[in-house]
Amino acid sequence: MDDVQKSRLGTEPIEPREGEPLLLDRIDALRVLRASSAEEKGALLEELGGPGKVEQDIVNELSKVKPLWRTHEFPEAHRMAMRSLEVLDRNGARPVQLPRLGPVKPIVKLVVQLITRWIVKGYKNTLVSHIRKLYERREANSIWGSDEHIELRRARLDATRVEQGLKENPIGVSTFLLGGAFVSSAANAVTSHLVSNAVDNDVLLIVIDVFFALLLLGLSWTVLYSAAVARRRIRLTTQQPIQALYDAIGAAGNPPRDQSYHFAAIAIILLILSWVVVHPIVWAVFIN
Repeated sequence: MDDVQKSRLGTEPIEPREGEPLLLDRIDALRVLRASSAEEKGALLEELGGPGKVEQDIVNELSKVKPLWRTHEFPEAHRMAMRSLEVLDRNGARPVQLPRLGPVKPIVKLVVQLITRWIVKGYKNTLVSHIRKLYERREANSIWGSDEHIELRRARLDATRVEQGLKENPIGVSTFLLGGAFVSSAANAVTSHLVSNAVDNDVLLIVIDVFFALLLLGLSWTVLYSAAVARRRIRLTTQQPIQALYDAIGAAGNPPRDQSYHFAAIAIILLILSWVVVHPIVWAVFIN
């Protein structure tokens, strides 16, 4: 009986080959399974996970037990944060100034307006909820009747009222559905007509190829431009006031980030698709 067969019968462990340590040897999972208590299992798992930045942040934040790190700066920081939310709510989703785009400018302007509104309103909703929850937890963490407790209670009541007034749907559902239905119907009609006539027409095939490439290229630019506008407006209105608020509170991590970077990534993906994927697919489908 060879070593592998013996190991399967449980009579002898498998010996790792030279330079190839077994996975179970590397993570020591069997020690966790054999642990006799929940405390021992937890200690073993923590040992396997190892220290990292998150663990260091946890220890650092727990070591700062004060509910407010800069009590004397907090009231002003809170007022400025609420004011920045007001300014962002009023100006963040205003119409965007576009360059000359010819006959497609009204359509592009509508799409840019919707995406900008989506990013700004979504960030505003997330930020005001995040601040209100932070106030609630720090209020519960403060000594009843202390200066910190009084300031946090006032701020929490303010944030709750502001949240109720600011929160809204990032994009009009009716506008989105009607616009999507119109674009989908128009695209299907144009695509069906072109496909039916492109099978034996090389010129029309090239037109279809260029059309889809330009469409994705235009969408990429539109999404990227919208993300840039939204990011600039969010930075101008909230970055400094919100950071000052988090610094005054102390040990609160970083403020939430907006979705502009995600939309920029989408724009880059669309750009890649327009040059790398669409052209081969169109020709492969229609030539075959």
